[in-house]
Amino acid sequence: MIQQIQVIDSHTGGEPTRLVISGGPEFDQLMARFRTNSAPETLQQVVAFLEQNFEPLRRGIICEPRCSEHWVGAWLLPPVDPAHLCGVIFFNNVGYLGMCGHGTIGLMASLAFLDRVQPGRYLVETPVGVVATELLDSHQVRIGNVPSYLYRQHVEVPLSNRNPITGDLAWGGNWFFLSSDHSLEVEMSNLAALTQFSLEIQAGMEANGICGPTGERIDHVELFVPGRDGANSRSFVLCPGGAYDRSPCGTGTSAKLACLAAEGKLQPGEVWVQESVTGSRFHASYQWATNTGALAGLASGVRAITPTVQGSAFVMGDTTLVFDPRDLFVDGIPV
Repeated sequence: MIQQIQVIDSHTGGEPTRLVISGGPEFDQLMARFRTNSAPETLQQVVAFLEQNFEPLRRGIICEPRCSEHWVGAWLLPPVDPAHLCGVIFFNNVGYLGMCGHGTIGLMASLAFLDRVQPGRYLVETPVGVVATELLDSHQVRIGNVPSYLYRQHVEVPLSNRNPITGDLAWGGNWFFLSSDHSLEVEMSNLAALTQFSLEIQAGMEANGICGPTGERIDHVELFVPGRDGANSRSFVLCPGGAYDRSPCGTGTSAKLACLAAEGKLQPGEVWVQESVTGSRFHASYQWATNTGALAGLASGVRAITPTVQGSAFVMGDTTLVFDPRDLFVDGIPV
């Protein structure tokens, strides 16, 4: 039987998001099976169920030939807490993401396009926490991300056929290795070298057991250079799956702010302008977090921050995807 999936495609600072609004899993029924007192816990259970039962559909939505590796997908869910706007689970070409900053900005712009929200403040549930959002207008969105923190500082990563690189490990809704310890130009003309170097860093971390506090894979790499023309910093971000982020990366910017805050290099409320390799920008700041819950790896005496990231998103398409079982690539081309 032919299946049809309705999606809204947007981009945030050049990085695309595909929001699935209907035709996918029956989330109302699915949420009822796993609903608990905790929204993140419920969404974590839903993610596990999706991984076990809907992998072909995930691949078909976000992988070639319907899509490509640099896109991020998003399942739109009913909220666990009725006081919240919605839930969202992000995914890409190789699996699921804890949070996605550019995707949350794209989510809000897409819901505005559908006339489901008006300018104002809303709470959105993710598998790693509840995110505060503010729709400023039909394109501009400010998000208050989950608590973020510096986990390990000055971590040396051995590399094959190169000198080791030193950087920090930080959480911003996803795990990041952040470094300025390189001589590469962060320019579009240098994407191949930046990607290869970042892949070597990922391989070096895996080969040497460099991971999060409970064994989490550090699956994002950020390479920084000084900013220009009013930007504080310019970055290249490699995402899991091997694609680079066209935006400045919302969770990566959150991780960067956590490092700056821990080092005393940025004060609460001070604006940090993060520019991507494509030239798009996020404006970000932070406050010290007052409710961090049980953040894994947050050592005694270490303070987490609540980052705020602002950017703009634009809807590119209101589309129906068609899944015909006779199609050899109905479930996407395997990565």
